[in-house]
Amino acid sequence: MSTPHVAWPTLAPPPNRDEVLVGDCLDVLPQLPAGCADLIFADPPYNLQLRGDLHRRDGSLVDACDEQWDQFESFAAYDEFTRQWLTACRRVLADSGSLWVIGSYHNIYRVGSILQDLGFWVLNDIVWIKANPMPNFRGVRFTNAHETLLWCKKSEQATGVTFNYQQMKAENDGKQMRSDWYFPLCTGAERLRDEDGQKVHPTQKPLALLERVVRAASQPGDLVLDPFAGTGTTAVAALRHGRHWLAIEQDRGYAEVCRERLAAEAAALAEAADPHAVYG
Repeated sequence: MSTPHVAWPTLAPPPNRDEVLVGDCLDVLPQLPAGCADLIFADPPYNLQLRGDLHRRDGSLVDACDEQWDQFESFAAYDEFTRQWLTACRRVLADSGSLWVIGSYHNIYRVGSILQDLGFWVLNDIVWIKANPMPNFRGVRFTNAHETLLWCKKSEQATGVTFNYQQMKAENDGKQMRSDWYFPLCTGAERLRDEDGQKVHPTQKPLALLERVVRAASQPGDLVLDPFAGTGTTAVAALRHGRHWLAIEQDRGYAEVCRERLAAEAAALAEAADPHAVYG
């Protein structure tokens, strides 16, 4: 169910739907109209708490996520950051909309506690089971083979939340879709790499995962918002399935990749609709 049309604020250059907005989501979200987003998907920093390099048993270096944006000085600092962005997201979420947050054991329990304290109501936790997980190189723990997605509505009293039950059932051979989803990590041709063959983004999510979220929890024409857009996977999923999107990303390099990726996707979709057209 889509929200009624709302005017963008005049206090700043008015953004359009289907746009990459460069900036910290804590600065950008307050400029958006209240209740404008039908679906929010958030892939926030996990606060992995990595200390130093990570090596395999043969001594080779693991390409882990050690970016500055994933560094927090304490759990208290991470919790405050989480509280701020969730509060900002709750304001822009439509009363009939839903929020999805993905995380790992490092952060998802803290995120879940805070979002419940803020009034969100958890509908499901979805377990993304990785078909090809990274092994535990030191052999001191079980292989971490899953991540958790929390699906929430704005409040316990919220009604009209989109769940395309029949579509999910049809995609699951006529059986109810379960809360354990099997998808491989983002690898191969899907993985975005720079000119040197290095990963563009350390935590790029598989497009198939985001496509399922979009198909399950939104309608064509809805606005899908991603406050931590990275390389734009959420926006690409929305575009592919006829939803509007807004992508917020503070890193200009990632934002540019996001724009290029979305332009290429839009051109491909247009060409598929009209293979005789010329695009340039």
